[in-house]
Amino acid sequence: MANEIYAAFDTSEGKFKLKLYADKAPRTVENFVGLADGSKTGKPFYDGTVFHRVIPDFMIQGGGHDVSLAKKPTRAPIKNESKNGLKNLKGTIAMARTNDPNSATAQFFINLKDNVFLDYKGDAGSEVGYCVFGKVTAGMDVVDKIKSVPTGMKNGMGDVPVQNVVIESVRLK
Repeated sequence: MANEIYAAFDTSEGKFKLKLYADKAPRTVENFVGLADGSKTGKPFYDGTVFHRVIPDFMIQGGGHDVSLAKKPTRAPIKNESKNGLKNLKGTIAMARTNDPNSATAQFFINLKDNVFLDYKGDAGSEVGYCVFGKVTAGMDVVDKIKSVPTGMKNGMGDVPVQNVVIESVRLK
């Protein structure tokens, strides 16, 4: 299929690759691609961000904080596309958000196990779920390496890697 989109992550812990599901989550993939390639921000947004939340039996979250843990400014939130039939299974990537289902901007997380409680169950606030928009296709060993880094409290946040896990670049293929 000619329109398949892959995102290659180069991190301080190694490389991994994702396949993005533009057919199932078009707005979400468009947002992620625009941030990754810089077309929405003028320069690649994710370069130099960190995985700032690592919970070994749950997920790793990144894409919103720089190495000093300062939050990067983002664009307007996108509409949640969790009703796309994709599930929060091990190795999938989903958009992080607040309690507002339509608050996702740039942060994402990679599921470290099947987290079906995060799936779409209905249109009521707590049932909306988290939008899955891709899956790790290579380098799950690197994701597993990231989940194993020591964590602690930093800047008032918990589950933060003691040593930064830097997203050096995200390139589209």
